Amino acid sequence: MKKQIENRDDVSFLVHQFYDKIRADKEIGFYFNELISDWDLHLEKLTDFWETNLFGVRKYKGNPHAVHNEVDAHFDEKITANEFGIWLNHWFQTIDEYFEGENAETLKRRARKMSTFLFMSMFQHRQKESEI
Repeated sequence: MKKQIENRDDVSFLVHQFYDKIRADKEIGFYFNELISDWDLHLEKLTDFWETNLFGVRKYKGNPHAVHNEVDAHFDEKITANEFGIWLNHWFQTIDEYFEGENAETLKRRARKMSTFLFMSMFQHRQKESEI
């Protein structure tokens, strides 16, 4: 039987396992590996993000839309829905590998929504930049 996601330690474990897969991915790993220099800090911030998202604690401080728009600009606006799909597949696989239950399903749904919003934000940002 797999574990329920019950606390920050579980979220941290998930985030670490997930980003091990992302960093090793031949198609999207370079997006992360090229820009992130302090992985410990980044993983802590992402743990804050998902803990806030799942449990409603107020730990995460940041603007994911702005950050992803900057990353997209850095890579000459070449990020597509395909990269988000790969990211989501790794997220779902990592959750399914270690966890089960309502919180696991909630994290899948929220990641799906978030990836859609972030991609649409990047797309809209590209349009605004081209109008300048």
